[in-house]
Amino acid sequence: MKSETIRKQLLELLIDFEDELKSDNLRQKVLSLIPCYHHLRDLGKSLIPPAEARSARDRILHYFLKYQGVVISGDELLVVSGIQEYARRIRELRVQFGWSIASGLTAAQMAEENEFDFAHIDAAVMGPSDYILLSDEQDRDAAHRWNLANEIRRENISVRDKLLKYFRKNISQKITGEELKYLARDKSEWARRVRELRTEYGWPIVTKNTGRPDLEVGVYLLEADRQSPKHDRRIPDPVKCNVLRRDDYKCTVCAWSHDEWNRSDPRHLELHHQKTHAKGGENTEDNLVTLCTVCHDDIHRKK
Repeated sequence: MKSETIRKQLLELLIDFEDELKSDNLRQKVLSLIPCYHHLRDLGKSLIPPAEARSARDRILHYFLKYQGVVISGDELLVVSGIQEYARRIRELRVQFGWSIASGLTAAQMAEENEFDFAHIDAAVMGPSDYILLSDEQDRDAAHRWNLANEIRRENISVRDKLLKYFRKNISQKITGEELKYLARDKSEWARRVRELRTEYGWPIVTKNTGRPDLEVGVYLLEADRQSPKHDRRIPDPVKCNVLRRDDYKCTVCAWSHDEWNRSDPRHLELHHQKTHAKGGENTEDNLVTLCTVCHDDIHRKK
């Protein structure tokens, strides 16, 4: 077995190094350790058979997929990849190949806005060199979006405006927190700005915890290029989620749900005040009902 052969060779080198420790020649000690380092690296690489993953990037992806949803430290990736620049390979997996790998910083920023829905993980204790694969589904459109993000990132506009522009260029497309963090030039405010776009400016940006349980953790999606009326923007997220859950995430008039979404019928779900806000109707679960945008517009048109 290759791994066992490497282990034995490494053990022999370490035993021989015992004599080097008695020497006062520093350089000779260093030179004697170099083969040990290479054998240790080869041992780590050999843990994943070449038939399953040949390159460093493939070994990193193999490891993430085997432990999807588990916090992986950079030291683990250093071992299995056999290279120092494993972080560059992680970026390639994100940007070029569309794998949703979140860093510890991004996970912590999502957790501050209650968007990191892993009950068994405390994102606050994750370090900058910790990573987690949020989904085992590859997004093959990611490369195009990352190129667009790079263009918008350089524009001389506010972080919120960059985020909104990016969302409006990718309507109904799943966007990861890593994309938004990059767009905001790694500023920690990006997650708060996304929430403001939804709650204060009325853009229908949804996540797993804000009305779209079908979405993966760490994914953001702008459902339509339209803002909700100002009075609807004051509905608290918990109330909105409870109403959607109560109505089974379907329009209470036509029974449309997101399972029927398609590009030729790009509607989404909104909440409607049964007693209008202008007449004192409150943002309570009893006064709110789920409608698709088509039925919602039709009701207001008739009124």
